[in-house]
Amino acid sequence: MKSEQFARRVGLALNQGLQEIPPAASRRLEAARHQALERQKLSQAQLALSTGAGSGWTLRFGSSHRYLRNILSISALLLGMWIAFYWHSHQYVTEIGDVDSALLADELPPEAFLDNDFFEWLKDSPEE
Repeated sequence: MKSEQFARRVGLALNQGLQEIPPAASRRLEAARHQALERQKLSQAQLALSTGAGSGWTLRFGSSHRYLRNILSISALLLGMWIAFYWHSHQYVTEIGDVDSALLADELPPEAFLDNDFFEWLKDSPEE
């Protein structure tokens, strides 16, 4: 109730002050009011166009931050997955290279490792 009474008092004070405003200033204020209303209509029309009335894939006003946040989080996820894949493949290639260099430096020929009897002999041999 108090806010309604305050609004009435402000309205009355503004209306009483209208008679004290010179006519030239009154015309300028009226022109400024019309310009402000035109700008408001244009901004509302642009807002209606940007929300995509009926269109499928548009950004809505107020949700652009959410859209940007989703794009950034998906990009971060994909970047993390790519880094993990790259690191894993680099580790795998390094391990394979170590095994290959150990095989080439060994006294046994590589064909010995393809022989099934050799694996049986390795299983049966006592560990040192």
